[in-house]
Amino acid sequence: MIKQFMQFYRSQLFMPSILGVFFHPFYISHHGLHKGIVSNKHYLKGRMLDFGCGSKPYKDLIAVDEYIGLDIKNSGHSHKNEQIDIFYDGKRIPFDANHFDSVLSTEVFEHVFNIDEVINELFRVIKPGGHLVITIPFVWIEHEIPYDFARYTSFGITHLLNKAGFEIMVMEKTTNSVETIFQLWNIYIYQCLLPSNQIVKLLFTPILIAPVTILGIVFSRILPKKQDLYLNNVVVAKKPLLER
Repeated sequence: MIKQFMQFYRSQLFMPSILGVFFHPFYISHHGLHKGIVSNKHYLKGRMLDFGCGSKPYKDLIAVDEYIGLDIKNSGHSHKNEQIDIFYDGKRIPFDANHFDSVLSTEVFEHVFNIDEVINELFRVIKPGGHLVITIPFVWIEHEIPYDFARYTSFGITHLLNKAGFEIMVMEKTTNSVETIFQLWNIYIYQCLLPSNQIVKLLFTPILIAPVTILGIVFSRILPKKQDLYLNNVVVAKKPLLER
């Protein structure tokens, strides 16, 4: 029973259902990311690279001909039990030019210090007409320390992608201001008010965190909408058929 629950719990971390409201401290954030990826997954096709793949948390959502996961050895978390096919040196992606039909990269760019160099590499390995789908945080806590280097506005990431030659097809924000505020409050509760023991945190989440999540969802429906304070960007960029 416990094993089954833990399997369900792990599946809910990145692809939360409505039940995740009651035990997922980052439900608002991860629900928005999941929704953004689902609504844009049709851009991912053919031979696909998952850049910074980690455990490939969204693999089951995406139907492609070939799914290749790439990551860097030195990161802010352990690679134990992850599904990395190829490691790279953080500079050159070890594939020929125009190798991939599409690229997915979720919550990775904030950990890349040489962002211009890496975006140019992604542009190089994508075929003309291919797509890059990324998610990237704007408002979030420092994480995977010390490999957390940047936050990007929608304007900032647009500038970086355009500079490399990409054309922006989709630019979405995963939350509005109200949802963002309630998610940040839940982070504070989870990190500062609950004990460090993970089992105890899980037991207290339905009592202390779930009500905040529910209030955030309700208030976000009835209060005025603003999206200049938000958690994540979901971006789809295209490599032009004729390179610049």
